[in-house]
Amino acid sequence: MAETLPQFLFEHAQKTPRRIALRERNYGIWQSLTWQEYAEKVKFFSLGLVSLGLQPGETIAIIGDNRPEWLIAELAAQAAGAKSIGLYQDAVVKEMIYILNHAGVSFVVVEDQEQVDKILEMWPEVGADRESSLQGVRKVIYYDPKGLRSYTENFLAYFPDVLALGQMYEVQNPGEFERRLAAGKGEDIAILSTTSGTTGNPKLAMLTHRSMVSMGRNLMSVDPLKPEDEFVSFLPLAWIGEQMMVLSCGLQIGFTVNFPEEPETVQHDLREIGPRVMFSPPRIWENLVSQVQVKIQDSAWLKRRLYEWAMPVGYRMADTRFRKEAPSRLLRLQYLLADWLVFQAIKDHLGLRHLKRAYTGGAALGPDVFRFFHALGVNLKQIYGQTEINGIAVVHRDGDVKFQTVGTPIPQTEIKIDENGEILMRSPAVMEGYYRNPTATAEALVDGWLRSGDAGYFDEDGHLIVIDRAKDVMTLHDGTKFSPQFIENKLKFSPYIKEAVVFGGDWPFVTAMINIDFGNVGKWAESRQIAYTTYTDLAQKPQVYELVQRHVQQANADLPPAARIRRFLLLHKELDADDAELTRTRKVRRNLVAQRYDDLISALYSQNDHVDVVTTITYQDGRTATLQTRLSIASADA
Repeated sequence: MAETLPQFLFEHAQKTPRRIALRERNYGIWQSLTWQEYAEKVKFFSLGLVSLGLQPGETIAIIGDNRPEWLIAELAAQAAGAKSIGLYQDAVVKEMIYILNHAGVSFVVVEDQEQVDKILEMWPEVGADRESSLQGVRKVIYYDPKGLRSYTENFLAYFPDVLALGQMYEVQNPGEFERRLAAGKGEDIAILSTTSGTTGNPKLAMLTHRSMVSMGRNLMSVDPLKPEDEFVSFLPLAWIGEQMMVLSCGLQIGFTVNFPEEPETVQHDLREIGPRVMFSPPRIWENLVSQVQVKIQDSAWLKRRLYEWAMPVGYRMADTRFRKEAPSRLLRLQYLLADWLVFQAIKDHLGLRHLKRAYTGGAALGPDVFRFFHALGVNLKQIYGQTEINGIAVVHRDGDVKFQTVGTPIPQTEIKIDENGEILMRSPAVMEGYYRNPTATAEALVDGWLRSGDAGYFDEDGHLIVIDRAKDVMTLHDGTKFSPQFIENKLKFSPYIKEAVVFGGDWPFVTAMINIDFGNVGKWAESRQIAYTTYTDLAQKPQVYELVQRHVQQANADLPPAARIRRFLLLHKELDADDAELTRTRKVRRNLVAQRYDDLISALYSQNDHVDVVTTITYQDGRTATLQTRLSIASADA
């Protein structure tokens, strides 16, 4: 019986060799790999790595967009007794050096010239500072050769050439791969998965084959999928959520994994494939809502009127189902008409028409976004988990969805709340610990329980309610406790607000720093003939402040008085992962943002109606310039 992920792959190759395992869109045409072809590539790439010196227990890193080569490299390393670690393709050199050195990586598999250039930038030179250069990497293997013809570094290797080395190694060492594959055990470390790193450098969670398989098996027992089902993999494979669906679930069930041609073609490719299951963090669902809202505003009068009639019907149906009540005959008829006239077209445009179920996880999703998708008839369910527990511990059941909760534990998972209100978890899916970090491991794992760092409680139906990160829950001066993330999510339901950071715990009232959505606000301004030049210029337009003020008032409407936003400003720049203000999964690094924008926060609590900001910008050629900007501070009240 299969224990490791590569062993599951080869079981499928033996049982259903001609069924489609992977599909990639290339130059507009979907190219397929059967399970047999998939397994052969894993075998020969694994032997190629072995011929280059890969040893059991070593680590390979993989960097690039979602491609079959990523999975082939990952499973090939595991089949050889090694482990893998994924890096986000937009990671900057400083982040990459830390992770690659901390993980002790010996081989790096990259997609293209962009990633090769990053590696070259950190490749050790004679006399170079060891902390600013790679240590221990022996080979860099690329699979998109475009632009790399003139690169002559002897540590570079082309992916097909490594496959050819593996084929030669097989001739010289027949049966070697099968021996290594069979030697794999469930307790072997399969991947090192980076945590989000909201408070500093990411930690590397050690996840075994057994833990990954158990999570996938337990999720599939709650929400079964079939080999005939389709999944579109478009979120970074470095994220535990994507590993969860593609490997932990995909290799057990045997459904087809599809890869879009480019990030820009994801929407088109989703429509073509019509996936049966989808798992995305909140930012994806928020972006889809914004996309619908903006397109409706730009549509013809009749379409707008139909949408404005249909959505309240959808919301009434969604709320009826949330309450587990039977809809009236009139509501059923109205919803049937709304679905036929409006909702089916929207779902088809978004690529969601054939979904059996959709998941959101990684952070809290705002209730307004949740209700929106259920109004459309999308079976969107919240999950709760962490990298340290293979991504999922709690999920909504079909027919038992409460948008203010995250559901109930999956099989073999125990959840309890300690005396401080912190959520503790225990299951076979819990990590072995943090790689090379015994101190953090001891803090996270106590008597077999994983400390989540999140505050929460169970409601009367046994559903888990997650308030926020325990350290982020704020207490106002009147004693009111509130979750800044909850308020931020309500703000981000607006198509004109991309990001928001709320403050108030150590202050007498609540304030917010807001990033406008440049694309949507830009369209809005152009339709009203408001001229602007840059992001900063647009954000400081009085008309834009009035627009955002209306949406802040909408978010305030159903908040407790003490938790309502009193003053806000529109930032002169977008919060950026490259500036370490966001994690690679777009979670706000609150401590860093609070330190970096301390003068802006102080101004929000002053009597001033503006604050002057001096910013140093760095151009691509290394030149710098200093810009001075005056940011307006507005009251949330009309």
